[in-house]
Amino acid sequence: MGNRIPDELIEKIQRTSDIVDVISEYVQLKKQGRNYFGLCPFHGEKSPSFSVSADKQIFHCFGCGAGGNVFSFLMQHEGYTFIEAAQHLADKENIELPTLAPSEKTTSVSKDTEKMIAAHELLKKFYHHLLVNTKEGQHAFDYLLNRGFTKEVIDEFEIGYALDSWDFIAKFLVKRGYDASLMEEAGLLVKKNNSDDYFDRFRNRIMFPIMDHHGMTIAFSGRVLGDEKPKYLNSPETKIFNKSKLLYNFHRARVHIRKNQQVILFEGFADVISSTRSGVEQAIATMGTSLTEDQAKIIRRNVSEVTICYDSDSAGIEATIRASKILKDAGCKVKVAMIPDGLDPDDYIKKFGSEKFKNDVIGESVSLMTFKMNYFRRGKNLQNEGERLQFIENVITELSKLENAVEKEIFLNQLSKEFELSMEVLKEQLHQKEKKSQHQQVSQQDKSDLQHRKRAPIQSKRLLPAFHTAERMLIGHMLRSKDFAEKVLDRLGLQFNIEEHKAIATYLYGYYEEGNEENVSSFLSKLPSPELQHIVSNIAMISLNTEVSEQEISDYIKQVLNHQKMLMIKEKEVEKNEAERNKLYKEAAQIAMEIIQLKQALKS
Repeated sequence: MGNRIPDELIEKIQRTSDIVDVISEYVQLKKQGRNYFGLCPFHGEKSPSFSVSADKQIFHCFGCGAGGNVFSFLMQHEGYTFIEAAQHLADKENIELPTLAPSEKTTSVSKDTEKMIAAHELLKKFYHHLLVNTKEGQHAFDYLLNRGFTKEVIDEFEIGYALDSWDFIAKFLVKRGYDASLMEEAGLLVKKNNSDDYFDRFRNRIMFPIMDHHGMTIAFSGRVLGDEKPKYLNSPETKIFNKSKLLYNFHRARVHIRKNQQVILFEGFADVISSTRSGVEQAIATMGTSLTEDQAKIIRRNVSEVTICYDSDSAGIEATIRASKILKDAGCKVKVAMIPDGLDPDDYIKKFGSEKFKNDVIGESVSLMTFKMNYFRRGKNLQNEGERLQFIENVITELSKLENAVEKEIFLNQLSKEFELSMEVLKEQLHQKEKKSQHQQVSQQDKSDLQHRKRAPIQSKRLLPAFHTAERMLIGHMLRSKDFAEKVLDRLGLQFNIEEHKAIATYLYGYYEEGNEENVSSFLSKLPSPELQHIVSNIAMISLNTEVSEQEISDYIKQVLNHQKMLMIKEKEVEKNEAERNKLYKEAAQIAMEIIQLKQALKS
C-alpha cells in the first residue's frame, strides 16, 4: 500500500482491531448466522445487504460491491489514506507507530485539516477554562447556573466563554504558531476589510463546542448573554465542518442509541443538553437547519426507530412534517413527541421538570399518523362541510401510504365514529387512493430503475458463465489454503480468463511466496486497488466445502481451460468461413480439421 509502517506493526494493528467493533461505530449490525448484516454506508438501501465476517475480518456489500478489510473500510468511509487509517486504529489500541516524514504521512490539505482541528481543540479547552476558573468568566458561569445548568453538565459538554475582546484569540493563536489566514479559513478569525489584521469571530459569548462523529472539535456555536442579535453565532462551513452531514452530540449519544434501539431528534443543541440532563441520553440534533438526507442516512444506519421532538409552534410542526418524510424515505420508523403550549423542549423541561418530560412527552410519543391527523386539523373548522371533506381527504391520502393493515383499520374507525360515516364508504375511498398511489409508485420505480442502471454499482443477479464461476471457486479455495494455491499454480498458472482474476492470482501467488499464512484480511492490504479488494471480499464470502476432492479441482480447471478452447473454436470458425467465401477450399478444409481436434479436446 506504499506505506512505511513495518509489516509486523500493520499485522499487530489488524489483529487487535476487530472489524465488527470498528464498523459498528458507523453501521448498526445484527448477527445472522456466522456473519453480521446492516445497511451499507456506501450506497442508499432500505434492506441490509452489507455483510461483515468476524471470522475472516472482512466486509462486503452484495448491493454495490464494496468490500475489503478494516483498513479499507476506513479508507472508503472516511477518505483516509492507508497511513491515516492505520494511525487511527493504532491510536484506538494504544499502539505506538514510528514517526513518519511529513511527505509520507499526509498531504498539505490534510496537514491544514489537522491544524484546524488542533486549533479548535485548543480553544475548546481555553474557553472552558475561562468559564469555570477565571473572574472574567464568572458572570457567564452565573448566567448558566441561573438558567438551570449544573457544573456537571457544563463540564460534560465542555461549555466555555469567549472574552469580550476584539483580538485576544487572534493573538493567542498566532503566538502558538497558528497561521492567521488558515484560522480565518477555519472560521475562528475574521479578516478586517482593506487590512491584513484579523479579529476574533466570537466575543462575549457562551461557547458550545461542536464535535464530529468521532468526538473531535470542528466548530463552535456562541450564545449571547443578553438580548443582542444574533442570539446564536455559529462557525461557518469549512473543510472540517459540514453541517448538513453532522448531527450534534452523535458521538456521545451513539452508545445510548444502540442500547435503547431508539434516537430522539431535536432541532438544537440547547434541547439536547436539557434532554441529556433529564436522563434522555439518546439525544441528537441537526445543526440549526432542516434535516438532510445525509443526516437521515446516518441515523438509519445506526437505528431504525426515531422520535422527533421539535418545538410545538407552527415552524416546529412544519419542520416535523418535513423531517418525518425524509426519515420515512430513509427507511426509519417515525414517532413524534408532542409538547403542549407552544413550548420548546428546553423550556418545557425548565417549567415542568425532567420526570414529566421523560414520562409525559418522550414516554407518550405518538405515531406519525396520529401527529398528522392533529396537523390536518390545524386551522380548520370541521363544522364547515368543505373543510371537513378536505380533512377526511387528507387523512385517507395519508392512510393509503401506510403498510400496516391494523393501523389503517384503527384510523378509519376513528373517522367513522367522529363523522358518522360508514366503514364501507371509507374503505372504498381508501381502496381508490391505494390504486392511484400504486400506479404512481410503479411509474416512479420505472424511472428510478432507469437511473439506477445508469449508476450501475449494483451487481447483476444474472447467472455467471461456468468458466467465470469456476475461476471464482478456485480463487476462493486459494484464499483459504496455501497448498490449494500451489496446486492451481502448477496446473493452471495464470491462465485465468477474467483479467481481474488473473491479477488477483498473481498477487496471491506472491503473497504466499513471501511466507505469509492464509489470511484474507492481510492479503487485502497487499492489493493495489479498491476494485480488486471488492472482488476478493466478494469471493471470500462464498460458502465453500472444507474438503476439496481431486475431481472438483480438475472440473474447475477444465472449465477455465475449456473456455479458452471455445474462444479458439469461434476464431477458427470465422477463419474457415472467410476462406470458403474466398474459395480457398483447401485452406478451409485444414481449418475444419483443426476445429474438430479442438472440439475433441473439449471432451477429453
